[in-house]
Amino acid sequence: MRYSELTLEGRNAVIEAFRAGKTIDKLFVLEHCQEGSMNTIIREAKKKDTIINYVKKDRLDQMSETGKHQGVIAYVAAYDYATVDDILERAREKDEQPFIIVLDNIEDPHNLGAIIRTANLAGAHGVIISKHRAAGLTATVAKNYTPVAKVTNIAKTIEKLKDQGLWFVCADMGGTRMYDLDLKGPIGLVIGNEGEGVSRLVKEKCDFIASVPMFGDIDSLNASVATGVLAYEIVRQRML
Repeated sequence: MRYSELTLEGRNAVIEAFRAGKTIDKLFVLEHCQEGSMNTIIREAKKKDTIINYVKKDRLDQMSETGKHQGVIAYVAAYDYATVDDILERAREKDEQPFIIVLDNIEDPHNLGAIIRTANLAGAHGVIISKHRAAGLTATVAKNYTPVAKVTNIAKTIEKLKDQGLWFVCADMGGTRMYDLDLKGPIGLVIGNEGEGVSRLVKEKCDFIASVPMFGDIDSLNASVATGVLAYEIVRQRML
């Protein structure tokens, strides 16, 4: 995965990015390196709750585009993240029932970009993504006006939102046909990982499991396509 112009290499560049307040999605650091400037980077990363990946020099060499990584490579978010409260506030400002799309470890930046565009067009108030094992706001993700919040724990975030009146439906082939579910009201639509689907713990937090009727020979939909189909069933029911 290449983050092109949003990749920073070298200790000074990474330190300056942290001190400038840039959001760093992932940090790759040479393992067992304890020099002063590297300790500064790790300290700044921990203050910002940035994911730190300790890797071997060979891995950094493979990732590097300049050959001058100095033991550290950072992936910088293309745009600023929102908070979950920002998303809820957006719904209140529009005087609408909250509609949030929650992504349980979507890893492909192209899928993430397509889902965010669908969220925007379907009138969702925001998208929530996982901090771990997930794509971030890279250059591949098209800029738009849909807030994206990044959280540490998807299951706990769903619990908190349920306390605020939202209910949740997740996509799964073994669920109830989406046309037979009431998808109106304050709702969160949960879409799972491209290969594994929605994780067991997250699925247990959902109120309903929805399936998309399929009649072909392929056994599943692409994550972004499934998002579009289910999001627009929610739109259809809201418009009735």
